[in-house]
Amino acid sequence: MNRRTLLLAPLALMALSAPAYAEKLSLGTLSKYLNSLTTVEADFTQVNSDGSVSTGRIFIKRPGRVRFEYNPPDRSLVLAGGQQVAIFDGKSNVPPEQYPLKRTPLNLILAANIDLAKAKMVVGHSADATTTRVKAQDPEHPEYGTIELVFSANPVELRQWVITDDLGQQTTVILGAMKKGGALRDGMFSITNEMSKRKL
Repeated sequence: MNRRTLLLAPLALMALSAPAYAEKLSLGTLSKYLNSLTTVEADFTQVNSDGSVSTGRIFIKRPGRVRFEYNPPDRSLVLAGGQQVAIFDGKSNVPPEQYPLKRTPLNLILAANIDLAKAKMVVGHSADATTTRVKAQDPEHPEYGTIELVFSANPVELRQWVITDDLGQQTTVILGAMKKGGALRDGMFSITNEMSKRKL
């Protein structure tokens, strides 16, 4: 599986068909919700651009930190911390691929202060019967790709996101029930610690 796709390519949203449309959540409401998230832990299902599916556990600690642990037999790991993203290949002992976090669309939801109303950040904002969708990009670097966030209402909850990278590839991450506000150790997001543990 191409882990680069997870962070640098677009996610394919599963289409929802319904006869009626729900009220569209405002960008201000969604920004306030995202800024309220300090730590998040949840199971996830990842649909890759080639149609393959992976599952695992995600840990988020805002600002700037995320950890994707994949379930066996996939032993890969994706970490964001220290303004870097590292993609560890569970099948080899080579050092991880690394990219600046700011060059990935995921940086938009890991920022310290999220303002979806910022000029030219949101390039799509729509609603259907059950969800509100917001497609966002770095207004200064749209070439980095987009992230499409899918929210449910009552209560407002982030349910999935779709990342589209600079190559036009898509990856969808669907979140399970979220545990919010728990204590997550900083070491979980340390690329250096993970490399030492793996003796890389």
